[in-house]
Amino acid sequence: MTLITLVRLNLKGFSLIKNFMIKTLKYFGLAFLILLLVVSLYLMNLFSSRPYSIDHYLAKELIVGVTDSPEYMTYLGIFDDLSFFFKHNQKLSVPSSEESAEDYKDNLERLDIIQGFNDSSLNKNQRITKKIAVFDTENDIESYERFRYHSYPFNQISGNHLNLVEFMTDTHPIRNKNQASDYIKRVKMFDEVLDANLKWLNEQKKLNIYAPKFVFDHVIKQLRELIAYEDSKNPLILIFKDKIDKLDLDEEVKNNLSMELSAAIRSDVKPGFQAILNFMLENYQSANEYHGVWSLPDGDDYYALRLRSYTTTDYSAEEIHQIGLQEVDRIGKRMKEIFLELGYEVNKPVGEMMNDLNEDPRFLYEDTEDRKEIVISDYNQMVKEAEKDVKPYFYKFPVSPVEVRAVPEYSEKTAAGGYYQSPSLDGTRPGVFYANLYDIKQTPKFGMRTLTFHEAVPGHHFQLALNIENEELTLYRRLGYNTSAHTEGWALYAEQLGVEVGMTKNLYDELGVLQSEMFRANRLVVDTGIHHKKWTRERAMEYMKKTTGMSDTEVRVEIERYIVWPGQATSYKIGMLKILELREKAKNQLGEKFDLRDFHAIVLDHGIVPLFVLEDLIDEWIEESKD
Repeated sequence: MTLITLVRLNLKGFSLIKNFMIKTLKYFGLAFLILLLVVSLYLMNLFSSRPYSIDHYLAKELIVGVTDSPEYMTYLGIFDDLSFFFKHNQKLSVPSSEESAEDYKDNLERLDIIQGFNDSSLNKNQRITKKIAVFDTENDIESYERFRYHSYPFNQISGNHLNLVEFMTDTHPIRNKNQASDYIKRVKMFDEVLDANLKWLNEQKKLNIYAPKFVFDHVIKQLRELIAYEDSKNPLILIFKDKIDKLDLDEEVKNNLSMELSAAIRSDVKPGFQAILNFMLENYQSANEYHGVWSLPDGDDYYALRLRSYTTTDYSAEEIHQIGLQEVDRIGKRMKEIFLELGYEVNKPVGEMMNDLNEDPRFLYEDTEDRKEIVISDYNQMVKEAEKDVKPYFYKFPVSPVEVRAVPEYSEKTAAGGYYQSPSLDGTRPGVFYANLYDIKQTPKFGMRTLTFHEAVPGHHFQLALNIENEELTLYRRLGYNTSAHTEGWALYAEQLGVEVGMTKNLYDELGVLQSEMFRANRLVVDTGIHHKKWTRERAMEYMKKTTGMSDTEVRVEIERYIVWPGQATSYKIGMLKILELREKAKNQLGEKFDLRDFHAIVLDHGIVPLFVLEDLIDEWIEESKD
């Protein structure tokens, strides 16, 4: 082959390659333009007044809402690798009246769009989604229009001052130097957030809305403690140092970070807390002399909305009060039966007998320095036992683990006896059951299993972790709606399930479950008593003490919680009663075809739904199972 021939062949080959590349680029360019056009049309439709898909629209709304909340982005965990772009781990939400007004307008538009979807064009799951979204949005709209300033943002159990600190110590991740620096940047925003809160308090003041005096007392004390903390005891610094000590950083870098954080606390945290403290002190004489929200403007209507939102029913306050009285009576009779079986003389009220049991040294831990570690270890063992015991009754178990921790010392005096924090969406943070170990009488051994069932297995952890992990649900159904009627109703149901399937080890454990159920039945009585029947805090405490036998500390903390969080406490028992009612209905109609695992799957696999939606789901399952 001559050189000229070889060159000609190469040129011909090059020409063929060139032509192929041009055609390929034209093809891919055209494909890219088509794809760009489709995406553009899709996004235009998604942000229009009549989106094509309700699922996509609500997912878009959720994503927009999430990206508006740097705290929620951190909580989910899935955005942390993109923090260099979103910079969410450096920020805190700063509320404003303008932002609230904009959210209200968005809700009006959202309701119009959701209601615009024709049911005939939606599948079964989408019709459920529409019901949930309409219910939730309508409640938000009414809340803004009529009761914008009816809450107590600074209270003893979930006040903004406590939430800020707890978010930083428990949720903000510190896995590297950048996240440690982000922690400090967030702390530097405390004063800006608290200044916005102060403006909100002043707007509330114009309407003569103040928290009750005891709330002022608690918050003033908490703020003074937060301001007085030395660096060696400040939880913001203690947790930070503990986390950076585990990082592979030079000691000089760690020291510099710690010093920068200490300076930020002096310049941006304590002055912010001091401003709120000054407001509380200056307005102390204006504190509400009453304890129920009936005393606020349109208070009865406000409470009715709270009940509807939390119980997802149309029960009136009076109906809930009467249900509570009936349940207190029924549970008390069963507790007396057990006391008789155990050989006790039932010669005084059940509450007093339970109080004696709470103080019996046989059921209490010794008050030693390592008591908390011992109790937490025992709780974690109970979680493992519960996971083994419930296997025959569920098809699915959460992938995320659950662990038990003590409630942080800075909030344990006023926190509830236990609460649960969901795992992160990316699985890097486990589910956590927080146990309050402040008062030794709060942890009688016979009550520990029922709290384990409620907060961990098969209660909150099963429901909330499975919900996050359920990839068959849309984004909105996994993360966009929450109701304590379902979540707390399930957790209370989980306690009774523990007795039914033999997870309690003796009659004392069953008494612990019944005491817990009595406690939730009490909530129906005292919550409506305070906010509807105008009971005082003291009268409610006296009633709960007499009927439950809970310690003085527990009773005080709980009653004070209901006062600042009206209506929420009624959702537990109402939710449980509905789940039990639906289970009994399914048993009666299905007979031998009834499988408890199927029932649990229906309750858990559709995400968190209002009780009226859950009832529809169970009714449909019953009809389908009959065939």
